[in-house]
Amino acid sequence: MSDNNNNEFRNEEAILDIKDKPKFGQWLVLSIQHLFTMFGATVLVPLLIGINPSIALFASGVGTLVYILCTKAKIPAYLGSSFAFVVTMQALMHQYGYPAVGQGAIVSGLVYVVVAWLISKFGSAWMDQVLPPVVVGPIIIVIGLSLATTAANDAMLNNSHYDIKFFGVAMFTLLITIIFNMFLKGFSSMIPVLLGIICGYLLALTVGIVDLEPVKAAKWFSLPAFNVMFLNYDFKFYPAAIIGMAPIAFVTMTEHMGHIMVLNKLTKRNFLKDPGLHRTLLGDGLSTIIAGFVGGPPTTSYGENIGVLAMSKVHSVWVLGGAAFFAVVFSFCGKVSALIQTIPWPVIGGISFLLFGMIASNGLRILVDSKVDYEKKRNLIITSVILVIGIGGTYLQLGNFQLTSIALSTVFGIVLNLLLPANAASEEN
Repeated sequence: MSDNNNNEFRNEEAILDIKDKPKFGQWLVLSIQHLFTMFGATVLVPLLIGINPSIALFASGVGTLVYILCTKAKIPAYLGSSFAFVVTMQALMHQYGYPAVGQGAIVSGLVYVVVAWLISKFGSAWMDQVLPPVVVGPIIIVIGLSLATTAANDAMLNNSHYDIKFFGVAMFTLLITIIFNMFLKGFSSMIPVLLGIICGYLLALTVGIVDLEPVKAAKWFSLPAFNVMFLNYDFKFYPAAIIGMAPIAFVTMTEHMGHIMVLNKLTKRNFLKDPGLHRTLLGDGLSTIIAGFVGGPPTTSYGENIGVLAMSKVHSVWVLGGAAFFAVVFSFCGKVSALIQTIPWPVIGGISFLLFGMIASNGLRILVDSKVDYEKKRNLIITSVILVIGIGGTYLQLGNFQLTSIALSTVFGIVLNLLLPANAASEEN
């Protein structure tokens, strides 16, 4: 099944480990599965801010390939459009147009690059003290469950109104994916998400909630809607873009590290040490810089694709690289891009119930495997605060700068872990 001939550590729980290269036919299908998984969210961000989705697809593909290069092909991750910047980008787009958004994205990427350089010089040993299992586990649970409302809305709502057909398609997609995941064997057991999406899509076609007109109208070949900085626009300095977007980079870094920790658990490795946090941040930063230059939104690693890794047990970086390649190719193919965009939200919602839950479950697994003692009040307090702030959607708003619920819960978890004593007064002998 694979071409892995090296003596490096191999995770025996994985069907295909990081360095394993699948056969061509399997490679194609597995990569398409990841492409379908990230597609909805990646194109939704540009639609929300008024950017052509084709350029976001192009930027995510190129950015992922750059990330793989920066991390020495050691981390199976996909980078798609980031939701963290949406509110600020909408305001900048309305007032100044894309040049401001692009400039903000580039500066945000530069923040990543600078932090990566600092870590390369001074190390990241502090990570173990700042982010122990009692903090990491609940944060990962929050990353998964904070998306639960999005999945539920996708599964139920048709233009803000409850639609029983939407709900039926979502539940069918979820159940058929679970059946595929539990009962299929061989190669088909590695692609339950793709098979679930296909079956859900066919049912959606049958009940009439798929509009194929955009596919008929689309051309086979069309260039992505490039808005290349310094070529399409005269240079102008936008202080509001830098002040509004650059600080958010520190917020998305916490999400970035959370995803790395999930991947650590899935693959039984420590990516914070090898290839190193500085390389993962550099790859993420360069991806965002490239997106800003060509006309796309900032990028970030995607929890949806991590969910696919957890479910399929296929961790091959070749598969993620293949998904990135197809994203670039499809950004030039109008009909294929239009066809994928016709996947209805209830299908995406049904799949998301499982994928987002898989992420949260990995957080629980960290707590269990690390044997976190909840007889200790400090552990109970840290976990409780992280979960309620994160899942509850609490955020801090200061002008155009927003500290999201995930980032805010992370900050509280880190601060409480550093300040609270090992034992409460009532627990001391």
